[in-house]
Amino acid sequence: MKGSASKVLVDSGPLIALFDADDAHHRQVLEFLKSFRGSLVTTWPVLTEVLYMLDFHPRVPVDFLRWVEDGGLELFPLENSQLSRIRELLEKYRDLPSDLADVSLLVVSEETGIDGILSIDSDFSVYRTVTGKPLRNVLLEA
Repeated sequence: MKGSASKVLVDSGPLIALFDADDAHHRQVLEFLKSFRGSLVTTWPVLTEVLYMLDFHPRVPVDFLRWVEDGGLELFPLENSQLSRIRELLEKYRDLPSDLADVSLLVVSEETGIDGILSIDSDFSVYRTVTGKPLRNVLLEA
């Protein structure tokens, strides 16, 4: 995956780590992104989660949003028609710490065929798309 031109989904954890130098995963995420030659795709629920977690300093959420505006992320537009699938996934994984951000990324994978994810969470090895396959964690492959 390193150096390839592709699209990869991104969860909130790596984005938080990227903008928080004190995060335990900061260096790992930074090193991955230095060599990654593709697009990071995410959703509004992920963006919301990241902004909430980056509120430790007033400047950091602004810097994050500027980075997104400058092309750091591609936002997938979730539609009303996808709500039933989101609800199904939340019900299916209710015994796990799944949330709207996580299942929204599964929906994007199902809609686009993107099968790689940048995540620091192990949950994505358990989650399955409609085809029954887990997403590949590109951070572990790096």
